[in-house]
Amino acid sequence: MMDEIIFYDTLRAGLWIAVMISLPILTVALLSGLIVGLFQALTSIQEMTLTFVPKLIAILVVFWASMGFMTETLVGFFQLRVIPLIAGG
Repeated sequence: MMDEIIFYDTLRAGLWIAVMISLPILTVALLSGLIVGLFQALTSIQEMTLTFVPKLIAILVVFWASMGFMTETLVGFFQLRVIPLIAGG
């Protein structure tokens, strides 16, 4: 019974880490998509690359800027949660 509690607690923590890590990128993708969509609606330009390229650039910039946060969060999770479970502590 205790093993299930530890498993589900670790799973819950891992999912929360995944949400925290993906939130900046998903927020920027949503905002850039809304801005480009608004621009397309106002100018009647329906170019497919106009929807893809700005969103890709914004995502890459945010990924590069938040890479340190993502790495620290994942390493901390593994060092504090996963490795002690594997080692039996």
